[in-house]
Amino acid sequence: MNDLSSNQFFVYSSLRKGFNLPAYEYIAQYFEFVGEGTVNGILSDTGNMAVGTPTHDHHFIKGELYRLKNDRDFEWAFAQLDGYEGVSSTPDEPVHYRREIVSVILNDNQVTESWIYWYNGDVRSMPIIESGDILEYFKSKAV
Repeated sequence: MNDLSSNQFFVYSSLRKGFNLPAYEYIAQYFEFVGEGTVNGILSDTGNMAVGTPTHDHHFIKGELYRLKNDRDFEWAFAQLDGYEGVSSTPDEPVHYRREIVSVILNDNQVTESWIYWYNGDVRSMPIIESGDILEYFKSKAV
């Protein structure tokens, strides 16, 4: 995973700025916000958060694109994100996510490449979030 083809990453769930979690402070320190956009994928409801899985169907996940402020921080910054997302685990722990390059369509219709964390688990029994937007979905559930 040391591919330097992209110093960007796309977030669609708990790392979005609307959640105001402590992990977002880390993102704000090392990454700059590029814009909102979509990726081709399915967003599923686990009950208390959302997970994304890739698809070739006409399902899209809405989220935010961030760019690393300093390219020299690539290895360290993405290792921290890998740890947060459960990509790096001990032999007795499951690997919950995998990091892959994906095409992101920004709101101004520009397309760029970015890292994304896809969920490795089985989502077949989870409800699909049709809007593809976790913030919108949680707001509608709260009403």
